[in-house]
Amino acid sequence: MNFDAYARTAIDLVNAGLDDLAGLRALFSDDQAYMRDQVAEKDLVAFRRAQRRLREVFEHGTGGQDADAVRELNGLLEAYPVQPRISGHDASDWHMHVTSRGSSVSAEYLAGAVWGLAVWLCEYGSARFGICADERCGNVYLDTSSNNCRRFCSERCATRSHVAAHRARKRAANTSLTPAL
Repeated sequence: MNFDAYARTAIDLVNAGLDDLAGLRALFSDDQAYMRDQVAEKDLVAFRRAQRRLREVFEHGTGGQDADAVRELNGLLEAYPVQPRISGHDASDWHMHVTSRGSSVSAEYLAGAVWGLAVWLCEYGSARFGICADERCGNVYLDTSSNNCRRFCSERCATRSHVAAHRARKRAANTSLTPAL
């Protein structure tokens, strides 16, 4: 089973704006419409707490603190346990879910997100966890590059950062060429 989709839900959560219930509802994809419809104000607290803890995992990973990232993920796995189940609509559509359908929205979403990120760490290492190098952004990402060299969460942030650096170098060069009066 490919757990990348579950790991991406962790990324989506860390990068989400959870200021209110509308922000939380925006987190859910169309495939998760039932979660969007069932989420309640009480879930917001659990999502915010998990968001902070997952960000810490990325901070540990990017800081080379592998053991700390693992310790935090183990704590999250304990807080949001996985309860695997087989699901499907007919005999040709069987697939795995990580929680029982009767779980709360927060338990179901967070168990999947934490499990996916934990599997990702075991497969690729926490050095593949990234925080965008654009100081105005701060989003997290998983580095899927072949040589582990990604620095930005998106092409947009990379371009914006490179253009800003180019303009700063150009200003500095112009300032140094201007004669002093």
